[in-house]
Amino acid sequence: MNEIKGECQRLIEILGHLRGKGGCPWDREQTFETLKTFLIEESYEVIEAIDDGNFDSLCKELGDVQLQIVFMAQIATEKGLFTMADVLRGINEKMIRRHPHVFGDETVHSTEEVLENWEKIKAKEREEETGDRTKANGFLSGIPKKLPALQVAYQIGVKTSRIGFDWDTPAQVEEKIHEEWAEMKEAEMANDREGLREELGDLLFTIANFARKHGIDPEDALRLSNRKFMKRFDNMEKAADVTASTPEKLEELWQAAKIEERS
Repeated sequence: MNEIKGECQRLIEILGHLRGKGGCPWDREQTFETLKTFLIEESYEVIEAIDDGNFDSLCKELGDVQLQIVFMAQIATEKGLFTMADVLRGINEKMIRRHPHVFGDETVHSTEEVLENWEKIKAKEREEETGDRTKANGFLSGIPKKLPALQVAYQIGVKTSRIGFDWDTPAQVEEKIHEEWAEMKEAEMANDREGLREELGDLLFTIANFARKHGIDPEDALRLSNRKFMKRFDNMEKAADVTASTPEKLEELWQAAKIEERS
């Protein structure tokens, strides 16, 4: 524990030195806005390390994410907004508050009850923040607006399912997929571009929830499919000049890449 505290304090001091007089010009120029991109990039590199099963890389990338957190806290400290201690205190108190079955007297009998209580506690927190239940932020307001759209669709389903607003079975979602597919094809046949866009969005939303009902994060599934496609295409490029190949040759190369992947 002392080692963890020591290294955390050391990182805070390093950032303070870099941002201070005589520090690094680049670090001194950074703002909340300029660091946003780095935080996103480092977060995706954490995910890539997990997907690759590369735990040495995961350790490194988690450190890079931690750097961004401490960096932003340092900027906030300089502006008199909050400190790293405030950040840690806030999350510590939140975790205790949202786990009354662990740190309090409440009793739960399943993961479902834990999640239901979690949403009730969050709703109470929103009400306390505004002082008025009718003016509290909406139930779905906690979903970050900058998330990829497929991930937002998934999170909407996750949250609304916790209050019972959900399909009962995956089969019901599958039926809805067929319904949305038919409506999309109808819009396509009618050459209704706006309608096609709307129905395609409905289809993707439903597919995201079909994945959720099977315990699969659709963003994760799509990311893995993208990686698989890119790996196969890279193998195609190693075997031939894809830009000068015929469609028939490209299909041949693709099939060969798939066979190589399985071998």
